[in-house]
Amino acid sequence: MYHKIEERGKKKYHYIVENIRIGKGKWKKIKIYLGKEDLSKREIKVLIEKNRPKLKLKARNAKKKSDPLFSLLSDAQLRKLEEIRARYIASVSQADAQLRQNYYEGFVTEFTYDTSAIEGSSITLEETSMILFDKIAPKGRKIEEIREIENHKASFDYMLNCRGDISRDFVLKLHKLLMHNILWKYAGVFRDVQVIVRGAEFTPPEPGAVEEEFKKLMNWYRVNKRRYNPVIVAAYFHFVFESVHPFRDGNGRVGRLLLNFILRKNGYPMINIKNSDKQEYYTALKDGNKGNLKPLADLIYSYLVKARIWS
Repeated sequence: MYHKIEERGKKKYHYIVENIRIGKGKWKKIKIYLGKEDLSKREIKVLIEKNRPKLKLKARNAKKKSDPLFSLLSDAQLRKLEEIRARYIASVSQADAQLRQNYYEGFVTEFTYDTSAIEGSSITLEETSMILFDKIAPKGRKIEEIREIENHKASFDYMLNCRGDISRDFVLKLHKLLMHNILWKYAGVFRDVQVIVRGAEFTPPEPGAVEEEFKKLMNWYRVNKRRYNPVIVAAYFHFVFESVHPFRDGNGRVGRLLLNFILRKNGYPMINIKNSDKQEYYTALKDGNKGNLKPLADLIYSYLVKARIWS
């Protein structure tokens, strides 16, 4: 936002202006009239502060008309998200080491249980805790099921400790840790076979197109990660990632790790999509294939509203 003076004839007209992008390489000036003739610096400052909210609203409405992604969240939802973000950042700064550890153990246990259950694991929540923190293998469980639980925590920890941003290498590493000693030579490698997503109304791209589709997603992320609210970025990225389905197996679990990475990197609490909400989650992804990402954005929003704030 900036102050601009336009001269028409011998008269001066004052505006505050914001440039918004309305398409690839296309920009539009949104402006609010402040007054004409000579204004003192103090008068201009007062008028700018008074009209700043009006300009923001006008710019947001213009963005909505030019880009449907800006319409995924209402103004009320955006205000609530800023409130959640502020409270969460404050609570994290006040949490002591013991509280942080308790939160970590509780979240990683529930997240590992639910994200694995969504993919068909029969390991219970109690057994997940036993495997992760008591180092006890539940009786009667297959070694592959136990490895999936252990590997998810390793992948989660890697995500948690990353100080960079999403990249091809980062995504491949998450998958390699997740599928270690399970997919063997295919762990951490984009798929070379066609896959079918059970119950889905779409077919993922052919194996030869996976690399290019993933590059398109990464390009979108680099260009737009600061343009939209992080919840919108997370919803779009997660939907497209699941649509590309870049791996032979483990796409859902890696996708939900990446969703949380985006939220956490932008100062929001991580979320755990419950196995009990699996149908709603799958329906939201299906709606995305019909061009409607709002159900997925709303689902993420609803979890953030309910997310545990430490203090």
